[in-house]
Amino acid sequence: MPLLDHFHPPLSRTHPWRAFHAAWAAAMARLLNAGVLPTGYYAVPFLDREGPVEIDVAALREFSPEFNLSDVQPWTPPAPGLAVAVEWPTADDVRVEVFADEGDPHLAAAVELVSPRNKDRARAREAFAAKCAGYLKRGCGLVVIDAVTTRRADLHADLLAALGSETSATVSVALSAVSYRAVAGRDEEGWLLAWPATLGIGQPLPTMPLWLGGELVVPLDLEASYSAACEDVRIRHAG
Repeated sequence: MPLLDHFHPPLSRTHPWRAFHAAWAAAMARLLNAGVLPTGYYAVPFLDREGPVEIDVAALREFSPEFNLSDVQPWTPPAPGLAVAVEWPTADDVRVEVFADEGDPHLAAAVELVSPRNKDRARAREAFAAKCAGYLKRGCGLVVIDAVTTRRADLHADLLAALGSETSATVSVALSAVSYRAVAGRDEEGWLLAWPATLGIGQPLPTMPLWLGGELVVPLDLEASYSAACEDVRIRHAG
C-alpha cells in the first residue's frame, strides 16, 4: 500500500487523521510484538486526546536478568545519513518515584507520528522538539514520522536546536521519516546519529532502524504497519 494523503479529500472526509493515527500506532505495536522485538521487550500504542505532547508507540523493556542478545533476529541497518555533535547536559532532577515490588518497565524507544498541531505554531514545535530531545537524553531510540501534507516545518532543525547543536545539517521539510540514536561522549558531549528517509504520496514506505539502547536495533517496517492499518479501517488504494 503506497502512502496516501490523509489530510485532503477524499480521505480527510471519510477517514479523519486522528482515527487513522490511532490505527497506525496500533498496527506498529502489533507488528513489533509479533516477533520483531526480543524477549523482555514489548510495544504499547498511545493516543493523546488532550495535549500535543504524547508518545504514539512505546517500546519498553521489562527488567529481566535473563535477557540475551541471541534472542534478537540479526538485522543490520544502513550507515546513518547524518552524524551531528550535540550536548547531553545533566539536568537537575529532583523527584520521588514509588515502585511496586514487581518493578517498573524501562522505556527503550519511542515512535512519534507527527500531527498537524505539532507543526502549526512555534510553541507547539518547541514542545514537540523538547519531548523528542528528552527521549534521546535518556538514551531512548526515536523514530519521527511526518506524513502531514497541510503544514510544512523543519522539525529536525527544531530538535537539533533543542539539543544545542549549531550544525546546519537538515532533512527535507517535506514528508519524511527520521530514525535517531543518541551516542554518549565525554562529559556532556556526544553525537546524534540520524537515518532520514523521504516519504512521498503514492510511494511505498521505508523500513527504519528502531534503536533500543546500546547496539541493539530492530527493523520498523513502516510499509507493513501502514498497510495493516489501512486494512483495519478499510482504506482502499483507490481512495
